[in-house]
Amino acid sequence: QVRQIHARSLRGQPAPRLVIEKWLTAKPNLAGKFVLIDFWATWCGPCRKSIPELNRLHAKFKDQMVIIGLSDEEEDEVRAMKSPKIDYFIAIDRSASMETALAVTGIPHALILDPQGIVRFEGSPGYLNERNVAGLLAKYSK
Repeated sequence: QVRQIHARSLRGQPAPRLVIEKWLTAKPNLAGKFVLIDFWATWCGPCRKSIPELNRLHAKFKDQMVIIGLSDEEEDEVRAMKSPKIDYFIAIDRSASMETALAVTGIPHALILDPQGIVRFEGSPGYLNERNVAGLLAKYSK
């Protein structure tokens, strides 16, 4: 089954530069780590539905992978959302520059970048679970 993605496909290619306007959590250290970027919004039901699984992935893989929830909303809108609670890193980019570079037309949309910045997964975070993330990390770790 082919997963439909709502963005320009970059799998196997370098990701556009990660642009963060403001971190709403501590800034993570990305050196030598895989990075999962989840484009999301507080008003998006499917985005909110994927947060508990992203929390589980963060708890399980935090030594190997940094998870960043990236919203193009205002800071106060993101901070006002209390449920579900997000345990991973949160940032905003109101200019949506990475989202625009990827031509994202539907959210939630997630990317997993290897430590060299190459896109290894793209699509809905709903496709991600512990087993397939562990497989990706094992396959693309140096």
